[in-house]
Amino acid sequence: MNSREDWIDAKISLENAVKALGFPRELGEVLAKNLGSPRAMERMKAYLNYVKPKKIELVIDEMLAICSEINAWKEKKESEAAQESYTDFLNSDLHPDEDEEY
Repeated sequence: MNSREDWIDAKISLENAVKALGFPRELGEVLAKNLGSPRAMERMKAYLNYVKPKKIELVIDEMLAICSEINAWKEKKESEAAQESYTDFLNSDLHPDEDEEY
């Protein structure tokens, strides 16, 4: 399967989980769009199947929590990459030695 097919399968599965709880299918579409990845949608579906929330607010809160965790992870990875680049620069020949006079 390609990533597009994985995304579509995850979206349909999430929509079915939402409908099974009595919420409108359109909620599943909104969740899928905001979550973005099949992995995030699977995580949301697991929450729905395990907790079986009765209020739409709880579903939205969980979606926001998942999105927040994904964003925090992305920021951490970007920060680590920037730190690695800076360290590489400090260790490279491009960075002047502190002992040299100009």
